Amino acid sequence: MSKHKFVAEFELRASPKVLFPYISSASGMQQWFAEKVTLKDSSTFDFHWDGESHIAKLSQLRLNKSAKFDFIPSSSDERDHNYLEFKMEVSELTGSTYLKIVDYSANTDDEELSELWEDLIFKLKEIVGN
Repeated sequence: MSKHKFVAEFELRASPKVLFPYISSASGMQQWFAEKVTLKDSSTFDFHWDGESHIAKLSQLRLNKSAKFDFIPSSSDERDHNYLEFKMEVSELTGSTYLKIVDYSANTDDEELSELWEDLIFKLKEIVGN
């Protein structure tokens, strides 16, 4: 099964310090990203969507900059695993924080992914007061 890399960028009027816990911690991500998020150990997250569990390793973390989650494949022969990456950059011109999302998965429908991420980011903006 081939994978698809979806990239989107969203402007948020909140500092990276405020946003960072929402892209890197189980409690923060549970507020906007998944129905339930639990920590299995210091770097293993269990994301729940539609009653299904999805295990991911926090493979990269840069304080107030980025977080990357590598999802553990459901079968051992799957080499090309899904991942999700959040990167934040601050515009020197506007002072806004831009959240870049890289969603690498089997979902190839850009329109569906765009709608999904717009809805998720809308929730995040409501939480951080945007």
